Amino acid sequence: MIPSPDLLARFTAIVGPQHAVTDIAEQAPYLIESRGLYRGTTPVVLKPGSVEEISAILKLATETGTAIVPQGGNTGHVAGQIPRPDAGDIVLSLERLNKVRAVDPVGNVIVADAGCILADIQRVAEEHNRLFPLSLGSEGSCRIGGNLSTNAGGTAVLAYGNMRQLCLGLEVVLPTGEIWDGLRSLKKDNTGYDLRDLFIGAEGTLGVITGAVLKLYPQPVGHQVAFAGLKSVGDALAFFDLASSLCGPALTGFELMPRLGVEFTTRHIPGVRDPMDTLHSWYVLIDISTTDTAERAEQMMQSLLERGIADGLVENAIIASSEAQRKSLWHMRESMSPAQKPEGGSIKHDVSVPVSSIPAFMKEADAAVMAAMSGARICAFGHMGDGNIHYNISQPVGADKQAFIDRWREMNAIVHGIVLKYNGSISAEHGIGQLKRDELAEVRSPIEIDLMQRIKHAFDPAGIMNPDKVLNATNTSTGDREQKEVGFQG
Repeated sequence: MIPSPDLLARFTAIVGPQHAVTDIAEQAPYLIESRGLYRGTTPVVLKPGSVEEISAILKLATETGTAIVPQGGNTGHVAGQIPRPDAGDIVLSLERLNKVRAVDPVGNVIVADAGCILADIQRVAEEHNRLFPLSLGSEGSCRIGGNLSTNAGGTAVLAYGNMRQLCLGLEVVLPTGEIWDGLRSLKKDNTGYDLRDLFIGAEGTLGVITGAVLKLYPQPVGHQVAFAGLKSVGDALAFFDLASSLCGPALTGFELMPRLGVEFTTRHIPGVRDPMDTLHSWYVLIDISTTDTAERAEQMMQSLLERGIADGLVENAIIASSEAQRKSLWHMRESMSPAQKPEGGSIKHDVSVPVSSIPAFMKEADAAVMAAMSGARICAFGHMGDGNIHYNISQPVGADKQAFIDRWREMNAIVHGIVLKYNGSISAEHGIGQLKRDELAEVRSPIEIDLMQRIKHAFDPAGIMNPDKVLNATNTSTGDREQKEVGFQG
């Protein structure tokens, strides 16, 4: 439904004209996602400054059947935060809800508004000698509400879990305007259904997360980062098994990178250089953190690398000797995705398989992709410790970019089919949004889709919350769902 001028005036009055963006140029940053695959339109971007204003907005939206699209930092990769074109969706930006409400270092919790930027939460935690371990390449602009709504993962899932594991309680405004105060900092609470987990990962389709109780951890005393070259993904898996055995919970990161990814980053990212003099087919970045002594982390990393070399798993390795070098190595890893953009079109896959199946999955997927597209450049990297591989395909050198992008669905079908063969997931940490909505019903059973639809209807019977995201708004199964093609522009 396209809101009438009178209705838009009612929405605007809730936040004030200065916080209601109607100018097309000013709206632009809210209407396209980072890869340029989806563009939307909106009659107004509302920027509420309180939970009560959000409550009033949703109450009015339900009464009038007006679609609401919650948005945090607009860093999502599946367009769950982007309004539909010409549908009258109102964008609800959480950017003004950006206050830290409380910090309890003894209880190891922080209570924050959903609009807080992730890097700011990390900084406040550090000021209290604590660690908030969620770490993402977009941490300087992504917001806590979006992190929760997509159940964000990042580089420290191996040791600390994803956002679901880092959250103890939520505050949520329901589509009716009712406010659920679940801001409890209890680690044990078995009083009925866990409502918190329904909203985490729901991508704004059930309500608007406005606040959260997040877990903190002691700051590491010892921190070591190393970069190792290996012959194969199989050796990387064996080395990960060794690292897990020798380091236990001190192993906080284990990232897999191909030679091609290193070449892309050194070619296109300013300040990034290859840390090794010799070339290797594969690399892993190892991160070890200890809470007792710095010497313990040093000894652990040295022992791990020596054992890896002695066992024939590691061909060469370096240990960062300073904080600047540690950051430089992590910067290379975090730059691997944007470094693909200058190489032309890139077809992305955010998948996960059981950790032990990674080598077999990679071998089979590589063969299938190359058979379908001669010259394709596979840049598969990611969080080996938790089975999450960003299986990205760059266009062949000299190929037409749009012709390559037009094969997005075909390549998805190939890669995702192999993922499912290994009992994996087609969305490890980015969510479903618009990009994978139609595919969801093909990879989840009819009863699962039906249960999701029932939950959606129970919380949002008017269907105003982020419509056509995650679930198709009208159909529940592959058989009766009209396939909708996405026009890719990036």
